[in-house]
Amino acid sequence: MSTKSKLLAMTGDLQLPEDKLAPPLVEAATEPAIVERPATRFPPVVPGAAARTGPGQMLQFRGQMLAVEGEIGKLRERLKEHDDSVPTKKLDPHCIIPSRWANRHADAFNRAEFARLRQDIELAGGNVQPISVRALPGQVGRYEIVFGHRRHRACSELGLPVLATIDTSASSDLELFSAMDRENRERADLSPYEQGTMYRRALDEKLYPSNRRLAEALGVSHTWVANVLLVADLPPSVIECFRSPLEVAHRHARAIATALDKDRKAVLRRADKLRQQQRKLVPAAVVATLLGAVDGSEATAATAIEIDGRAVGKWQRDGAGRLMIQLDAGVATDERIDLLMSAIVKALAR
Repeated sequence: MSTKSKLLAMTGDLQLPEDKLAPPLVEAATEPAIVERPATRFPPVVPGAAARTGPGQMLQFRGQMLAVEGEIGKLRERLKEHDDSVPTKKLDPHCIIPSRWANRHADAFNRAEFARLRQDIELAGGNVQPISVRALPGQVGRYEIVFGHRRHRACSELGLPVLATIDTSASSDLELFSAMDRENRERADLSPYEQGTMYRRALDEKLYPSNRRLAEALGVSHTWVANVLLVADLPPSVIECFRSPLEVAHRHARAIATALDKDRKAVLRRADKLRQQQRKLVPAAVVATLLGAVDGSEATAATAIEIDGRAVGKWQRDGAGRLMIQLDAGVATDERIDLLMSAIVKALAR
């Protein structure tokens, strides 16, 4: 069969619509007329109808490809709406372990703030703000917390699944540590002691070569790092004098560190004595006792001040060793205040 016969056989079913046929040629005139021929249009592909010729099958396949490309374009547009979103999922809290850089002290879970957080999560039926985790290498379905230890602890205690985002960027310890530190500082709910112990652990385990490199990598001031490390580096016997390490402030640590430099044995001796007391003092009283400003005695009961058998006020010593005198209204008139203060000054001078 010749090539012409093959082409005729393959395109025998293709016909142009009648209304689109070219008009008859106009007889030659003085000037030749311009004849516009319509573009050749193939019949549309009918879904489900099998093409009977090769070109028909090709047209049908092309139509299907165009339809698929159209659907892909729509899906791409829908995906653009979620470009900046992070997917979350609910995980079994028992499949999640705390980070090795976890910085929450045990006392943080015994405070009123954690009790309120736990109650809010219970009322909501789960944590509304997701925690961040990273997959543990080689352990399918197991994760490590990047941040959100309190929310994870609350969900675990309540027996609720924990809403989490799986952070694929925190693949190294440096990235995890940086993400955890950034989140904690933005929330501003870590105590100086917790922040300091976190930095001290990172330095001891050579995550950063120096205080300066740590500060530069985390984008914090060198002074801030030095202050929180000053709290974390206080001797354990000194920390135990406080009701909780979470109460130790920068100013407390600075005063105690100065005293330790001057006479370390004396400060530690006072700390040992102070730790033996059953009743813990307020932070200011602890610092005053460690510095030797007071003897660390507990507050005394109020003692009445009497004149001719009539109570006119009371005095007592607080836990920081301060003497407080309280006089009833009308006892010390304006005329008598100067005499009273003069008498006190003379008595103290002697």
